[in-house]
Amino acid sequence: MATLTALKFNTPEGANQMLTLLGDLQRQGLLRIQDGAIVTWPQGKKGPKTRQLTNLAGAGALSGAFWGMLFGLLFLVPFFGMAVGAAMGAMTGAMADYGIDDSFIKRVRNEVTEGTSALFLLTSDVVTDRVLDAIRQQGLQPELIASNLSSEQEDKLHEAFETA
Repeated sequence: MATLTALKFNTPEGANQMLTLLGDLQRQGLLRIQDGAIVTWPQGKKGPKTRQLTNLAGAGALSGAFWGMLFGLLFLVPFFGMAVGAAMGAMTGAMADYGIDDSFIKRVRNEVTEGTSALFLLTSDVVTDRVLDAIRQQGLQPELIASNLSSEQEDKLHEAFETA
């Protein structure tokens, strides 16, 4: 089963640095990145830039439409009128199948702000201990802001990142 995870970094470069590390770990067979996307929001910019990780996407990849809808829900809603807001509500319901609910959207929207970045990943086959060790060794300090893990699994991941 694939896990959708959103990780926040306190710098605009953090998500790209993490992606480079995870790409290396994937080549070592320590995880499988099925799909993903990056959001970077440099200081002084009006809004974030997004990009899908199509070069890493495999057979289980989500479509560009999925990422487009997700980022529309996360970052563009404040700029739309009420009529579009109703359509976005319908899309939010469709996203629930991926573990993306209102709380996921609110958490990400509140956390990913100017001067930060985020990495959204759909992963499987993760050798958790070795991946976390590699993250610690690189000095990366992601903050888990949302996932479709169980509450217990998410708590363990929060704890692991806090000790990184």
